[in-house]
Amino acid sequence: MALVNVGTREIHCKIVYYGPGYGGKTTNVVQIHGVAPAEAKGELLSIATETERTLFFDFLPLDLGEIEGYKVRFHVYTVPGQPLYERTRVAVLTGVDGIVFVADSARGRFKENLQSLQEMSRILNALGRPLDKTPLVIQYNKRDLADAVPIPVLEARLNPHRVPYVEAVASDGTGVMPTLREISKLIVARL
Repeated sequence: MALVNVGTREIHCKIVYYGPGYGGKTTNVVQIHGVAPAEAKGELLSIATETERTLFFDFLPLDLGEIEGYKVRFHVYTVPGQPLYERTRVAVLTGVDGIVFVADSARGRFKENLQSLQEMSRILNALGRPLDKTPLVIQYNKRDLADAVPIPVLEARLNPHRVPYVEAVASDGTGVMPTLREISKLIVARL
């Protein structure tokens, strides 16, 4: 839920990049941080573990202009995708304003995408934020892989609500900023 600070005339919104481990969530946030203008970004915080690159979150306050005299700042987080970090994912999803679900397009990761999406939906329901009421963009990442699942198959299984999607290769930046723009538009429209 967006936080409004009347004193500083700022609206703070939380975007969470969610998906299976090693699907490209952290890569997206690192790419965003790399191209965002210095005056519009804060420090990128990352905590690595033995099993995954991000234990808790990447934090990127991104200043994206004003709405009715209030500056809008987006705080961009990732969640660890490994199954043992479910409690961390619950904590990070608390208060979320918009989600980017980063699906790994590799054929061998299809089941993990489904499980991660189902878990996310279950957590959101428990938090009183049903998936169909939460701004969501799906990013089909790793589209450069030879065994990438075709988009129509991914859409049929991973996108029953027909939310916007973006094709991406986060490792080279393809689709990263369009994904961020799409989720930002959805959040701002709700404000």
